[in-house]
Amino acid sequence: MSHDPHEPAHDHHHEPVDIPSVKPRITLGGRLRAYFFAGILVTAPAAITFYVAWLIIGFIDQQVTSLLPSRYNPNDILPFSIPGLGLVILIVVLTMIGAFTAGFVGRMAVRLSEGLLARMPVIRSLYGAVKQIFETVLATQSTAFRQVVLVEYPRRGIWALGFVSGVTKGEVQNLTEDEVINVFLPTTPNPTSGFLLFVPRRDLVVLNMTVEDGIKMVVSGGIVTPPDPRPPEESKVPLVRSNELEQPPAVPEDRQPVA
Repeated sequence: MSHDPHEPAHDHHHEPVDIPSVKPRITLGGRLRAYFFAGILVTAPAAITFYVAWLIIGFIDQQVTSLLPSRYNPNDILPFSIPGLGLVILIVVLTMIGAFTAGFVGRMAVRLSEGLLARMPVIRSLYGAVKQIFETVLATQSTAFRQVVLVEYPRRGIWALGFVSGVTKGEVQNLTEDEVINVFLPTTPNPTSGFLLFVPRRDLVVLNMTVEDGIKMVVSGGIVTPPDPRPPEESKVPLVRSNELEQPPAVPEDRQPVA
């Protein structure tokens, strides 16, 4: 049989056949294991939080209720103990003390007690330092521990997370040419210990994350990382350039700490 040249030639090559991918079958043990870890992820944070809160409340209850006379202590009168009673008493007492010191008689009593403490050689130094710390941290307009910053530490090219504790004053500021900022550099996983650094303002990079997010990041060792609140197109553009040789990092003006 002759072949018609006008007819298209048949391709004898086989076309590739799409083979649907088969998902791996999850066994019963795998499902149970996944459910078990999912249950841990859901319950562990809440359980640990409630347990720590229960320990703190129990400690306060034990310390406060032990100061009450037996005939006025509800835990001794009632056949059961009232959880949180000591915490409530402590809050009420502190509120009453604050209201008392706001008046004229209260202010006079505070001045008298401070005068007595100022005459004690060792106690006056401890009391003065503790009072100054509380007044700085609890002040309404205070900027202490209100900003999270990046600082190159312990050398150029390595960034560390720190918290601004205030503007440097006194001899440290007077001896330095640049305006320096007090930065507390916490350690992981215990943020209550760390280092105090006096860093030039131009070398600090202020982050948008809150202090709470910064503490979470430090405690978790970087496992818990807050998302970048900037738009996606802006987050892809680096704002800070680090120079490992001599020059300090170029920090934009909007990323420098406020006074």
